[in-house]
Amino acid sequence: MPTRRFPTLVAFAGLLIASELCPAQVPGAEGGDIPKATAAETSAQSESSSVSLHDHIDQLIRSATPKFAELAAPVSSDDEFVRRAYLDIAGTIPTAEQTREFLADESSGKRLALIDQLLASPQHARRLQYVFDEMLMERRAGADIPNADWQQWLRESFHDNKPWNQLVTEILTADGVDEKLRPAAKFYLDRKFDVDLVTRDIGRVFLGVDLECAQCHDHPNIDDYLQRHYYGLSAFLKRSYLFTDPESKKKVLGEKAEGDVKFTSVFTQEEGQTDPHVLDLPGIPDPEPAKELYIAKPASKVRGIPTYSRRLQLATAMVADNNVDFRQNIVNRLWALMMGRGLVEPLDIRHTENPPSHPEVLDLLADEFLKHQYDVRWLLRELALTETYQRSSNVSAGSDNHSVAAQAFACGLLKPLSPEQLAWSSLVATGVSTVTMNAQEAALLKAEPEAAATKTKDLLWREEALDKALKPELDTVVARFAGQGGQKTGFEATANQALFLINGPNVEKWLKPQAGVLTDRLQKLDSPTDLAEELYVSVLSRLPSEDETAAVTSYVESVSDRATAIREMTWALLSSAEFRFNH
Repeated sequence: MPTRRFPTLVAFAGLLIASELCPAQVPGAEGGDIPKATAAETSAQSESSSVSLHDHIDQLIRSATPKFAELAAPVSSDDEFVRRAYLDIAGTIPTAEQTREFLADESSGKRLALIDQLLASPQHARRLQYVFDEMLMERRAGADIPNADWQQWLRESFHDNKPWNQLVTEILTADGVDEKLRPAAKFYLDRKFDVDLVTRDIGRVFLGVDLECAQCHDHPNIDDYLQRHYYGLSAFLKRSYLFTDPESKKKVLGEKAEGDVKFTSVFTQEEGQTDPHVLDLPGIPDPEPAKELYIAKPASKVRGIPTYSRRLQLATAMVADNNVDFRQNIVNRLWALMMGRGLVEPLDIRHTENPPSHPEVLDLLADEFLKHQYDVRWLLRELALTETYQRSSNVSAGSDNHSVAAQAFACGLLKPLSPEQLAWSSLVATGVSTVTMNAQEAALLKAEPEAAATKTKDLLWREEALDKALKPELDTVVARFAGQGGQKTGFEATANQALFLINGPNVEKWLKPQAGVLTDRLQKLDSPTDLAEELYVSVLSRLPSEDETAAVTSYVESVSDRATAIREMTWALLSSAEFRFNH
């Protein structure tokens, strides 16, 4: 990439940075009305209320903060909403064509229609694959279960809208033996079934409590986290062990029929013993021993299979209706995914002295999620339909005002793009994804001329073909931008990431003019006004302001090499804070 230090580009970038300080103030289509509940939605409402869940959420959010109306940002503009919805639900920005189509649509129900369209798309299943891979495996490298198998299992689960309690049951009961469910065993196997590590991660990921400091004693700083809580979870797992199958050489789980869990506090020397239990729920004592303790008795080349398995009781106890912590944890995580911050922060440190910011909202979400049988797609739809989700990120005045509004969920919160969102959005913005898809269609037409006409209209085929073709590009970006694993709501940037955007070969390749990519399209536009519009709609999913159009015009007319100028401006938007965040 040429050195990007043209004097006029400095002014162009300066204008861009100024506009990013309040991104919701950029012009675009006027915001639409928040969709109201349809007849179909009304039929699925709680029996105890005539108000839809998304309206009930908004009522609770408004009532929780005095003078909420004075703090609240207006409804987001259509361009702000379309970008937000695509990123949150489908994992990428819309194409310029998709943005223009949405902005031109004057129907009152277009936001609801877009939400439903995106939730039904193959891109949504892949988006959740990324989200839950990050949440459950925390970008942990593991050799026992290939990442591709695990991610495919996740994607197919979300494509089929598998209920969350069923997905968790499959993960917590998987032993790696059943080939169909072997990918689900990654949670255990790629942690080497280190019982202490697995115990801690089950508490954090599935219950929202980090019990690491309760392993040797009651937590010194959090009164709610007790040593018996840690060992109650550990007791489900303590009898199980990692076993290498002598024929396949694959790692699987075996289990013994005996072994009690005892613990001693290093502070008080107090001793304890516990049956398996989840936090403060009742213990699950072993049944009376059967005449035969084993289906297969453990030996050097024999995987132990007890008649009664403690480990299999964990899933039952975890997803039980009386385990409120389980469903409060996941709805808090899904809220954070959509809103930019959890009702409880940090997401895995929930306790009495760190209560939810809006406890009634958390209780409502958990109760309704249970009533709707842990339907993740349904809950994400309800969250997307809220006025809370659809508010602009622009607040009237003052940094203090913005901080209060953000805490009250009275405005849209800035959310950094995940590495996968950033990669896909870059490929969509630059037109690389479109060119690649065209190439995939052409290859299919050549290889299977009779089937091509039908196959190329199959949305699932298109999504999978494009993902396979662009995987090397995606992996490069993720490797550079992925930080410490686990679902996060904060933002950290590194020098290496900045260098990737400034002089990285991938970015240079994306901006190189070739038929169909953005820089090629821009070069064919004679009018600087048309050029500015195509640039901004393609990269930022919005129309440029008059000042931005003037800056583009001035820069293009001030340089002798128009092609280089176009690449420079495209790079400036791709590397801008406005592109890096979801507003």
